[in-house]
Amino acid sequence: MNNRSKETRDSRKWKRFTRRDAGAAEDILKKNEVLYPGAAGRYLRRSLSSDQIWVLKDRGGSVSGLLINSRRTLFPVFPGGLLLPRFPDRFRGYGALHAVQGLRKEAELLENEMARLGCPPRERIDYELMALDGAPSPGCLEGGPGGIVFRRPAASDMEDLFVLQAGYEQEEVLPEGAVFNPASCRLGLERILAEGRVLAAELDGRLVGKINAAAVSFTRCLVGGVYVLPRCRGLGIARRMTAEFTGRIIAEGLGASLFVKKRNPAALSVYRRVGFAPVDDYRISYY
Repeated sequence: MNNRSKETRDSRKWKRFTRRDAGAAEDILKKNEVLYPGAAGRYLRRSLSSDQIWVLKDRGGSVSGLLINSRRTLFPVFPGGLLLPRFPDRFRGYGALHAVQGLRKEAELLENEMARLGCPPRERIDYELMALDGAPSPGCLEGGPGGIVFRRPAASDMEDLFVLQAGYEQEEVLPEGAVFNPASCRLGLERILAEGRVLAAELDGRLVGKINAAAVSFTRCLVGGVYVLPRCRGLGIARRMTAEFTGRIIAEGLGASLFVKKRNPAALSVYRRVGFAPVDDYRISYY
């Protein structure tokens, strides 16, 4: 029996999220939080309206999966398995899609369904999802150039921070062929500063690196925005900055998660040395 014939026998259906689904949805996210820190963080954003969430229900009303649409990015949460019914054709009108982001096997499943609706991805980037639940490696809290200072940035640091955030987005975030939007970058940076969990590296009176929380879920912080100016790389700044930041996260009682490009061995080495361990394969597919 092929996969499609199996799918036709699956009694589960996609339904719009309602308040009655909140308990089941949060239970799924909490039990599997280490696999879905980004999705859980987006779910908890108070600005996320119920029409941006779908739930996968069986005939008895039990929820086995979620699909979250946040800022035109779809976050699949399918811990109940990869054998899913086809998405309804009306899903085609679910808003202009920017990306699918999640565990690789689940992102691939969504890619196939979106392709069936005439919307194949134009680029795929594979990552390593990693986690740290204890103190960072002690040796990583030392080193770096003399005089390096790690501190929470102030409003007066905005222009230096903008240079760092712009570099990060252009090198690490934007898909191939995308045009950098300075206004959008600045708005995103203002949101990061307002949320508070950000650390900057200062050397000789100028900011040369930054790191921040990309999302905070029930018990985890998704670390992101890690960037060091090219002229300051290779000095141990990224390793120490990551250790300093994650140490503060752990001290708050949170676990730390991040995802890093598989094609970036230098960054993978940094995070492994800090103490992060691999969890699963991760993917972002751009449309």
